[in-house]
Amino acid sequence: MTHKYIFFMISRLFCLRCQFNPQEIFGLREQKGKREIFRMLKDHTIELSLPSVIGYERIAMGCLASFAQSVGFKQERIEDLKTAVAEACINAVQHGNKDSPDARVNVTMEFKDDAFNIAVMDKGDGIPELPTDPNIEKIIDDQEPATGFGLFLIKKLVDQVKFNEMTNQGHVVRMIFQQRV
Repeated sequence: MTHKYIFFMISRLFCLRCQFNPQEIFGLREQKGKREIFRMLKDHTIELSLPSVIGYERIAMGCLASFAQSVGFKQERIEDLKTAVAEACINAVQHGNKDSPDARVNVTMEFKDDAFNIAVMDKGDGIPELPTDPNIEKIIDDQEPATGFGLFLIKKLVDQVKFNEMTNQGHVVRMIFQQRV
């Protein structure tokens, strides 16, 4: 199966299960008279443009899971990928785009040299100060709020991460996941 077909099937199932209109979710684009729900930039690169609304990170998770499975990632590693990408997307919506429904979260997934390079971009100004790692025990006991927990998870699950990369289009978080045998 091609990556396009796998992603198309996931997107259809997601839309049917959640009763969403695919055109609203994916912001379908016109290209030479044809509509597309995502762009395949190269054979092993996919770009998604998601609404800046909590819940849509599941589309990136599903797409990435299928993509990772198709290139041989093990299920445990796929779960790490999904969690880190979900956290990055949620942070992009809440902190980068400040819950603006007019903004977009762009996710680029590239598989190259047995690794996924993932970029999550928002319209924000970056993270002013990276928080210290949270005290998990205090969070569990409701003694501290769970602030910084998403960044903590990302740092623990990925092989490399770069926060606060600024481009002309906005703030980018870059993550690298090695394929482990």
